[in-house]
Amino acid sequence: WEHYLSCDGSPDPAVLQEINAFISLWREDQSKDIQLVMEKGEQVLNLIEKLQFLLLDTPPSEITEKEAIQYQESILELQNLLHQKYNGATEELLKNADMYKDSPTGNMQAVIKDKNVTFCLWANLTKYMRIKTQLFHDAQHGFELPRSLARSSVAVRIVHTRYDHSMLSFKEDSNSTAEIKESEEEAEKKMETLDMPLEELKEGGVVTADPVLPEELKEEGIATAEENVVDLQQFVPLGGVYHIDALQLPPQVRHFRDWTMVKVLDGRLEAYPYPPGEAKEATHPPIQISLRLPDHVVYFVDPVVARWDPAGQQWRTDGISNIVYERQEKRITFQMGTFSTVTLLQDAHLNMPYQAWELRPTAVDEALLVVTTSFATIQIQIKDNQCMLSSVAMEEEDLLSYITGKWLSPVVLRTVLQKAGVNIFPGEFSHNYVCVKKKVSAAGGGLPGFFLLGVTFLSTAVSEQLKPDSAQAWSLYLFNGQRAQKLKITESSEAFSEELEEDSEFHSTLYHMLKDFASKEAIEQVARASFLFIDAVYQLLLATRVLTYS
Repeated sequence: WEHYLSCDGSPDPAVLQEINAFISLWREDQSKDIQLVMEKGEQVLNLIEKLQFLLLDTPPSEITEKEAIQYQESILELQNLLHQKYNGATEELLKNADMYKDSPTGNMQAVIKDKNVTFCLWANLTKYMRIKTQLFHDAQHGFELPRSLARSSVAVRIVHTRYDHSMLSFKEDSNSTAEIKESEEEAEKKMETLDMPLEELKEGGVVTADPVLPEELKEEGIATAEENVVDLQQFVPLGGVYHIDALQLPPQVRHFRDWTMVKVLDGRLEAYPYPPGEAKEATHPPIQISLRLPDHVVYFVDPVVARWDPAGQQWRTDGISNIVYERQEKRITFQMGTFSTVTLLQDAHLNMPYQAWELRPTAVDEALLVVTTSFATIQIQIKDNQCMLSSVAMEEEDLLSYITGKWLSPVVLRTVLQKAGVNIFPGEFSHNYVCVKKKVSAAGGGLPGFFLLGVTFLSTAVSEQLKPDSAQAWSLYLFNGQRAQKLKITESSEAFSEELEEDSEFHSTLYHMLKDFASKEAIEQVARASFLFIDAVYQLLLATRVLTYS
């Protein structure tokens, strides 16, 4: 319905005929103008985002397996086509390199960007580099080439995408969705073997020794994680992907009066091989890369630099050295043995376990969720069926101002925060990487969807609050999945005790336990709560799993 009302001419991505027609028409379009490609690319990214949201948000009972496969194939087709269009636009720019000459050096330098992509292109037209380090001033990315490349007909492209389509490389453009999908499935199968506790970490937090396997996995003989391969259950790419390529400089366009001439070559954009195909014993100087980190992302610790291995379909940390991270300047510099696609990684669990959390009512069908981590305090407002990031405070500094104040659904807010580096949402395998006590699922429906400590109990503090900032004294309650009772101790007690309040009756759920001590007005307010508000609170608590990871 939202798509129908927009009436913007874009296809409905859920309708196969419409999305296929869109792809076919753009594939036949021969325009290679970079601005037009980037404008069309924004529309493509919106379609991909809608398809991803359909896969994420649609209940399993409302989507068939055939539809899910269809959406995934459409996403891969769109990603592949977008990358091919970027390569075509790159070739067109390089053919007209003279139009983008940098006057001080005589070489080509161009920066074209929008909210999704920053496109940096440099070409060695003079074959003589007086300035050793090249810097794209409008993007603040830079590089330093070895002497052999400084005298070659070579171009360097740095494309920073705020999205991650790193499965696609211009070196291996393919029109086969099946091949891409098959390699994705292989990568997922490989990652399934990495569900294990990590014992030894190298500098920056990447595995350098075989992790200790659970006994059941040892018995089954499942292989351990390969050294230098990034465990994507523990680390997540943050801030997008940087595609760093060396390219063959194509024949240049020549102008004769009213004529424009250019030599047409068979084939497409070609990579410039580095290191060259010489004896394996030969050593070649590394390439130095300098990247300006994006402002829309928070790196709580020094990021880990990883390169994409297209053959293994995995991120790796080998082949990257001399990493220097300048936190204040938001810049990272490193060296690579060859040109590659790289990303910056952050531990997905560095905000866990939480130091504290609180859920506080602020009005009818409104509440405030506060999660305090080792690095920051995150406040999320809940109203009706929507959520809003109120603040991310770190050392008296408010972060992510571009997100705060926007009402979003719980699912969208979760995605936005994760992409911004504020991950307070445990994953399926997070218990392998966070030091928390063993958990078992709640029984009897007392707290559906949450987890309880071991097979013993959960203790929680509760206070009645009829108006904002009017909380009464806090009481502690004990719940073991089958019965709930009020404890005798208070928040200020020196030690924990399971001794129960005198004349305290037990109930099968925590809610019925609280009814014994809550006022009539409070119970009435709870009964009047909107089901949309209840569901929003439920989604947020289920996503953060504060009872488990605190």
